[in-house]
Amino acid sequence: MKRLLPACVLAVAALLSACTSSPTGRQQVLLFSEQDMSQLGAQSFDALKQEEKIYTDRKTNQYVQCVTNALTAKLPGTQAYSQWEVVVFDSDQINAFALPGGKIGVYTGLLKVAVNQDQLATVIGHEIGHVMAQHSNERLSRSQLANMGMQISSMAMSGTQYHDMAMAGLGLGMQYGVLMPYGRSQESESDIIGLRLMAEAGFDPNESIYLWQNMAKASGGNQPPELLSTHPSHSTRIDDLRKEIVKLPTYNTPHPQCRL
Repeated sequence: MKRLLPACVLAVAALLSACTSSPTGRQQVLLFSEQDMSQLGAQSFDALKQEEKIYTDRKTNQYVQCVTNALTAKLPGTQAYSQWEVVVFDSDQINAFALPGGKIGVYTGLLKVAVNQDQLATVIGHEIGHVMAQHSNERLSRSQLANMGMQISSMAMSGTQYHDMAMAGLGLGMQYGVLMPYGRSQESESDIIGLRLMAEAGFDPNESIYLWQNMAKASGGNQPPELLSTHPSHSTRIDDLRKEIVKLPTYNTPHPQCRL
């Protein structure tokens, strides 16, 4: 018990000093600095550029950059990095990502599903939403705290016949009771942030519905059950977006003209 007390005190102190709110008002615990996360994002992006094949078609790159520029021009404060680095990767993956530090990757496979600038803005806006809400920081912080919790539990249960049972229970709880559902919360939050961002930038938020309908068709019904997925189901996502679209204010931003 004497060894457990300092660990508990440190854990509580870390939580109290790192509590903050996301752009939608959700409570978060962030243990890492923005500088640390930006450095990690840059290092990861450099590694990806070494490992993945970069698509060099000028017209495609200009198109993706055009959509990205319209979105990032609306970012507030320090999140409007002086320059967002955008790279198109030559891959059939239907995917894109954004990293802390202003790094965006788009796979050419996505352009077959996001069939216009508004649908592409839906995806890129969603990925930027992860950065705006510091979801990478949050995920790393939760992992750090989970490891700390396992160490504390190990000390508390050490030498008892219930140690293995406690570890199994904690692992199951982390997998289904905390980490996986929490991933869906982050995804849903990024949908909302991205929707607001694309509308403010002049893109048509209604196209987000068609994008996820296209995604559902592209998946061929192979999406895992929502309970076991870190992403909301396509139907849940579409329903939530419809509810958010009617709440959006009217913007007077000219509609961007990005064409492939």
